[in-house]
Amino acid sequence: MANLKEIRLRITSVNGTMQITSAMKMVSAAKLKRAQDAITRMRPYAEKLQEILQNVSSSLDASENRYAVQREVKNVLVVAITSNRGLAGGFNNNVVKEIRTLTGGSLKGKNIKILSVGKKAFDLYKRTPQHTVDGFAAHPYEVFDGLNFESASAISEEIMKQFLAGKYDQVILVYNKFKNAATQVIVAEQMLPILPPAQQEAKNNTEYIYEPSKEEILEDLIPRSLKTQFFKALLDSNAAEHGARMTAMHKATDNARDLVKDLKLTYNKARQAAITGEILEIVGGAEALKG
Repeated sequence: MANLKEIRLRITSVNGTMQITSAMKMVSAAKLKRAQDAITRMRPYAEKLQEILQNVSSSLDASENRYAVQREVKNVLVVAITSNRGLAGGFNNNVVKEIRTLTGGSLKGKNIKILSVGKKAFDLYKRTPQHTVDGFAAHPYEVFDGLNFESASAISEEIMKQFLAGKYDQVILVYNKFKNAATQVIVAEQMLPILPPAQQEAKNNTEYIYEPSKEEILEDLIPRSLKTQFFKALLDSNAAEHGARMTAMHKATDNARDLVKDLKLTYNKARQAAITGEILEIVGGAEALKG
């Protein structure tokens, strides 16, 4: 059994850790509220815009919508959206696992490049041959330093440019979708080429009237919709990150509290044993003097 001094030092250490995890939990909870509000406001707009885009794209030919061109899939860009910091449970690891599943499954045999949007993914993939930052002026993970539509647009514009140039035949976003503070759903979502509407939606053949002209509307609508889709993925990941970190720090705080209780119990037992031993020594000494 450890001596009393060692146990006291460990109790102090665990208490310090518990204060840190508790503070991190509160910080993440505050950030989560803002991030949750952002994705809650953005999601209905982004989903409706994507629905319109899919319906419009299904009625266009390849010359009218270059972003929906279906080519033989040889070169694939996988956009790994993670966080810049750790201590968020399995948040970042889930993205890595999903990419590993894709590369060993549906994308097996393809020439895959990984664009890391998030420092954790960048640190993991930067030494691998799959990693790419070609065409990007700054490291894409810097987008999370001040997340806004303009910074996200710069990344999505470069992705679209490379797709149109034929560098990639398919672009897939892999990220954590925010469901609630305790739940994040890993998503592998195709950004390019634009997918046709789902079968259940295909029967709703909506006809659109274009004003001022079809060409002008599509020239602006399609890129804007793709940028919005990418920005929504970043907002989803941002909110999911804070939810995951808040949950992880809550569990860490509870575990630290339980550990402190166990250590205090161990300390009291050790202290009681030490006192009992001292009493026995005194009584034994007294008995020896009597004899």
